[in-house]
Amino acid sequence: MVFPERMKTGVSKMQSRYKEFSFAWRIVLSSALGIGLGLSPLPIYTLGVFAGPLSQEFGWGIDRVFIALLVTTICSLLLSPVIGLMVDRIGARKVVLPSVLGFGLCLMLLGLNPGSFPLYIATWVVVGILGAGTLPITWTRVINNWFSECRGLALGLALVSTGIAGICAKFWVAYLIEAFGWRWAFVGLGLMPLVIALPVVYLLFRDTDDPKLAQDVLPHGKRKGAVAVELPGMSAPQAFREWRIWLLGICFVAISFGIGGTLPNLETLFGSKGFNTSDAVTLASLIGVSVVLGRVGGGFLLDYIWAPAVAFTLLILPAISCFLLMGGSLDFTIAACAVLLIGLAAGAEQDLMAFLVVRYYGMKSYGVIYGVLYSAFALGAGSGPFVFARVYESTGTYDTVLKYAAVSFILGAVPLLLLGRYRYYIPAPKVVSGEKGKNVDAALTPNDP
Repeated sequence: MVFPERMKTGVSKMQSRYKEFSFAWRIVLSSALGIGLGLSPLPIYTLGVFAGPLSQEFGWGIDRVFIALLVTTICSLLLSPVIGLMVDRIGARKVVLPSVLGFGLCLMLLGLNPGSFPLYIATWVVVGILGAGTLPITWTRVINNWFSECRGLALGLALVSTGIAGICAKFWVAYLIEAFGWRWAFVGLGLMPLVIALPVVYLLFRDTDDPKLAQDVLPHGKRKGAVAVELPGMSAPQAFREWRIWLLGICFVAISFGIGGTLPNLETLFGSKGFNTSDAVTLASLIGVSVVLGRVGGGFLLDYIWAPAVAFTLLILPAISCFLLMGGSLDFTIAACAVLLIGLAAGAEQDLMAFLVVRYYGMKSYGVIYGVLYSAFALGAGSGPFVFARVYESTGTYDTVLKYAAVSFILGAVPLLLLGRYRYYIPAPKVVSGEKGKNVDAALTPNDP
């Protein structure tokens, strides 16, 4: 469904819409680095490169290496609502800065493991706990506060970093392992958030209510020193009594199982199909290219086209990939096409989640609602790699679990078409009671009360 009022905007209106980026590009840039070098993408993109060296040195099976992702998933599952509540109460900046620091340091500690599997698990538990503040919950809340007209594009541009980080981190880790060994590779991986993300986030990442911001950089409708107003939208209890939230949760479990299970197993999958290590890493790295396309293209489309239709189109494509990857023989071109289709879905899922929360539930309890949905996403994304690896260890092939993944993509994408019309999508200035001269906040008018 295309909204006519969106498509009829003229050149002046288009220019006005993109003025949101005049200051808020700082928020998009810092969020992009924080997300891309955070807990959500780095382990899932790089653990597949570590799997071989760890298995060879310690005699662990691939499934034991990938249990780390299950551990971080459980941490995300339990902590996402808590992080969302903290962000709603104390602000995102106070959550993300210590989390980026702790996450980077804990990744380095993984390189000190002497071969103890319990210590391996315990270290990943600490990584998951301290890194929980780098999940998209924190960053997307601030982006949603800064953007209204270009919200979808802004979310896409920020979350596109997961694909870019996937390309860079995968090759970076592969280079460090070859040159210095897997222990120094963990040190190099931990340095990425510390050296790249942390300084930029400290300097640029601020919410609209930050007292250090000048009046002239605030979004339209925001006033420095304004009386606090209640953000538009549903409260968390209201949202959780409504059927759409449960539908979204089920869909994101199914979708994230397929995406999360496939991505870190790509190197091993291609190795089982006869590709050498170099070709396997190259093919797996193509995921980053299509994630970029999915993030930016999908985010742009969200500002103009009914989001569930965009979601259905992008999230059904990996089902085709699963069938392409099955069978005994696989040539490079078909494998590359399959990876690109998976990447389009991987590039769309988290910005879709953020966009759908705002459009159907508003900003009133955004952190908690997004946190609960992210827990559902984490459940699928974390269990997927372990299930994929376990089936491979048992059968010697990924073909069986790829069939399950294809079904999960279909079951996750189709029900999204039942969501119906948006509730909150028309930007409208709204005057609220308060001291004279301490003006208003921009509100979102319900479309479908």
